[in-house]
Amino acid sequence: MRNGGLDVGALKKCVSFWLDAGVSGLVPCGSNGEAPYLSRQERRRVIETVVDEVNGQIPVVAGTGSMSTEETIVLTKDAADAGADAALVVTPFYYKLSGQELFQHYMTISDAVDLPLVVYTVPKFTGISLEPAFIHRLVVENKKVVGVKDSSGNLGAITETIRLVGKKISVLAGTADVVLPTLLAGGKGAVVAVANVFPALCVRLYTAFKDGRFEEAAKLQNDVSLANEILVKRFNQLSAIKEGMKFDGLPAGFPRKPALPLTMAEKKLLRGLLREIETR
Repeated sequence: MRNGGLDVGALKKCVSFWLDAGVSGLVPCGSNGEAPYLSRQERRRVIETVVDEVNGQIPVVAGTGSMSTEETIVLTKDAADAGADAALVVTPFYYKLSGQELFQHYMTISDAVDLPLVVYTVPKFTGISLEPAFIHRLVVENKKVVGVKDSSGNLGAITETIRLVGKKISVLAGTADVVLPTLLAGGKGAVVAVANVFPALCVRLYTAFKDGRFEEAAKLQNDVSLANEILVKRFNQLSAIKEGMKFDGLPAGFPRKPALPLTMAEKKLLRGLLREIETR
């Protein structure tokens, strides 16, 4: 909504769009879901809505990370109660934490909540990048960790994580530029911003890889990377994703302040670039 409020009806329409595109899972209250701007009650309502609309068709991995361990536990319990299949837990931000503090953070959460965890490393937002050795230790000592979403864009770190734990958990690309390289290295999939706007394109890339059509997959990766350049790198990410979804006719609404909608000039430029992708 223009005033920043939740529009549950609009969210349901978006979920239907993503389901129709054939995505393998949904992640409510992730980075592009503006989770840091939502209250506890709003997060729970978003997760409940998505779980209800999905109705068991695909997994729902709810974003529950926060700055403190205590609040993350509360949010993760809410997600479990709402019916989420797993929790995506971002590294705490604001204060600089030691490796041991981060390790205990995840261990304490898993001890307190009976829900599988996907560890989320996104240094461009948090300033913290989890090293492969840290993830390896966490996976060895914590059986509830079932995946890691690596949004560092560091292919070397991603491939090393896959070498260390790729047979035990799902290593997921968190940036669209490295979806195909991550899959080729043994990763299991991706959770990327551009899939909000171009879910079918991302599904086609994944399917081409799974079917062994690598030349086609490479071409589709180029298209996905172009979409990422436009939607994530060139403009305010939250605002551009919403505008891109509106381009598809979806009721994406407006970003919550302090983020602002794109200007008219930015919207015109964005829409021209998106048309270019659709005609490729």
